[in-house]
Formats: sequence, C-alpha cells, structure tokens
Amino acid sequence: MTGRRPPAPAPTPFRAGRRLLCACALAALAGACKGEPPVTGSLGPSDYRARHPIVLADGTRSLDVFPTGPGHLDPRQAEDVDAFMLEYRRFGRGGMLMEVPQGLPPARAAATGRTAGHVLARAGQDGVARRDIVSNPYPVAAPTLAAPIRLSFERMQAKVADACGTWPQDIGASDYGVDNSNKPYWNFGCSTQANFAAQIADPIDLVRGRQEGRIDSVRRIRDVGQLRDGKDPSTQWRQDGQTSVKAQVGN
Repeated sequence: MTGRRPPAPAPTPFRAGRRLLCACALAALAGACKGEPPVTGSLGPSDYRARHPIVLADGTRSLDVFPTGPGHLDPRQAEDVDAFMLEYRRFGRGGMLMEVPQGLPPARAAATGRTAGHVLARAGQDGVARRDIVSNPYPVAAPTLAAPIRLSFERMQAKVADACGTWPQDIGASDYGVDNSNKPYWNFGCSTQANFAAQIADPIDLVRGRQEGRIDSVRRIRDVGQLRDGKDPSTQWRQDGQTSVKAQVGN
C-alpha cells in the first residue's frame, strides 16, 4: 500500500512576492509592444486633429436668393448665382432643387415669380440646362418676413467627422482628475477644424496633390542657352525711378 502524498507547503512571502514580480514584468513587456496606448474614457486623444478629423462626405450646398424691387436680380445676387451655378457644374451630383415660397401677398408673389424666372435665365447663361432644375413650392410661416428662393444641390464636401459643441466633462474644478490632467478639453480645436474644412474649394486636395502643369519651354531653352554661354540665367529686376516708400508717404 502506498501512503498519502504529503500536502504542498504553503507559499512563503518570498515566493508570493516573486510571483507578483514576474506577473508585473510580463505585463510591462506586453504593454511595451504597443506604440500608442489605447484610448479609454471620453477624453480621447490629446491631438485635436485626431479628436476632430476632417473627412469627405456628401452634403448639401444651398443659396438663398432674395427678390428685390419689382422682381429682379441685383448685381450682388447675380454674381452669387453665377458662382453657385459654376460650382454645380463642377461638383454637383444629381439635379438642382429650386424652392419657391408659397403663400405671399399678391405683389410679393409676383415679384418672387419674376425673380425665379431671372434665376432660371441666369442658370441657362451659365450652362445649366432647365431640365436639371426642379422647382417646388414651400409654405411660408410668416408672410411679413423675407422669403427667399432656395437653390440647393448635393456634392462632396470636407467637414468635421463629429459635431462641435460637445462637452462630456466639466472643465471646472468639480472633476479633480480631468481638471489636473493638463489635457485639452474635448471641444478644443473643433471650430478651427470646421472653419478650415469650410474653406476648402476642392475636397480632393486633402486626398492627393494636383498634377504638374505644363513647363515653360521657351523660358527653359533660354535659361539653358545662358548657362551654356556662362551667363547668369536669373531674372534681373528693375525698379523705374528708384522711388522709396518714405518719399511717397512723407515724414
């Protein structure tokens, strides 16, 4: 008969500490394999460009045209319509929608109708066919207020991925951890990114650069000829009269 196996000795404090030390070393090695720590909580990355990235997405471009006088386009709004039609020809998707206010007093309704006719005529001059513009009425909530003719179309735009104005944490002293972390608050930089995206004419410029233009072959041949003759091919600037700025503005 075999006897019972003696019970295992209880771990000593030295063995328990050594096991804990080994576990901590393994955790440190595993953490060193990652170049960027994971994002936890609602603060997210510290860089505002990573918190509020600019993305390419479909959006609506719109223009409000206000009838003036008996129903014509003033020079300012005529230029706005021309620029809007040019943008539609370059970037527009689908058709263009023209919403005309409905429910106005007779005089204003007649002026609005004439203005809408001028807009369509202007669009034809800008190269936008009449069949590409769909006209729909929309009800006016307050007849006493200005009711514009609304032009809109869909196109790809550059915009911020999330909405600005989000405050997930209290930036005051109520949250000690957030207040003393020395990190930017979540909404920091969102408006700057949104304004920058709104100024981009062609969103494709954010994805890749433009192709190189044609070279000036005449200038290149002349410069190469000057280099062969041992001359300086740089441009010689000349200012007629050599008039200084101080002489123009006085003392």
